[in-house]
Amino acid sequence: MKVLLVKTSSLGDVIHALPAVTEALTRSGDLQLDWLVEEKFRDIPDKHEGVHEVIPVAIRRWRSDWVGAWPEVKALIKRLRSAHYDRIIDSQGLLKSALITSFANGETHGYDRDSIRESVACLFYGKKHAVDKNQHAIYRQKKLLAASLGYRSNEVIDCGLAAPTSKNKTIMLLHGTTWPSKEWPESAWTALANQIRQDGFEVMAPAGNKQERERATRILGGRAGLLDQLSLGDLMSEMQRCAGAVAVDTGLGHLAPALGVPVVGLFGSTSPGLTGILGPQSQLIASTHLPCIPCRKRECQFQKPSDSSNIYPPCFEQTSPEIVWQALQLRLRSKDTKLN
Repeated sequence: MKVLLVKTSSLGDVIHALPAVTEALTRSGDLQLDWLVEEKFRDIPDKHEGVHEVIPVAIRRWRSDWVGAWPEVKALIKRLRSAHYDRIIDSQGLLKSALITSFANGETHGYDRDSIRESVACLFYGKKHAVDKNQHAIYRQKKLLAASLGYRSNEVIDCGLAAPTSKNKTIMLLHGTTWPSKEWPESAWTALANQIRQDGFEVMAPAGNKQERERATRILGGRAGLLDQLSLGDLMSEMQRCAGAVAVDTGLGHLAPALGVPVVGLFGSTSPGLTGILGPQSQLIASTHLPCIPCRKRECQFQKPSDSSNIYPPCFEQTSPEIVWQALQLRLRSKDTKLN
């Protein structure tokens, strides 16, 4: 059976689809699966052991110049129409992904009206499936593919990415995130980095832009350990070799458990229930001590205090570096991995 999966973005969403792909390939022995994904995230399905072909799209880039991008769009449509698929599964659930799905040649599947993010997308599916919204995105993906391909999904989370059995004695600090309200205080990151080093580990921190580079340099106390503007594939290679990671609510945080790296996820203004870091070697520290948690707002409603000794945002008041490091150490001890 030949299947096309349409799951284009974002980083966390693409990672959430990996266990569904692994399960589908395991349960359907003759399955050949192609994956259509945003070009900047193609390294993720590229590294899955069972994905046959990765088809990159560039919707985010095309939006800035549809006229100039038309030759690329036309080539994509021609490519999709020239191949026949037994199943075309849109697990994105948006109008843009449904339109792409409609260009492909084969039986189209997706969420039904009550299960989808943008209900108009349902108009483009030949087969619609009911999947409960009130469950983690990983399990939603697994159940959609199971319904589309005719098997019963299980609770196993296997991302299908090979993990090395020998790792460096290094901890990666995933400090960058899109919302100020999700940022763990820089002073806490710095204290954590110092404590990790005192216990004999090295520290790394990635940076994707100038602001993250400056913050990472301050956290690290210099440029040693700074991973500056690496490609996603190169960052995955670095992360695979790490003993563990600490992450705020960011797409890269989902990458750690997918690569078999123990991780502690820190959640304040957002809830981890439906899209949080999930995996056998992950642990969440989610704040609950304030009535506004989770506010799900980009900016904290409280003003930043003039006294720099106060924790801000206040939803992280009880998330100390000591608690975080202790939680990760427990994960490291439970992980049967040789540290170099």
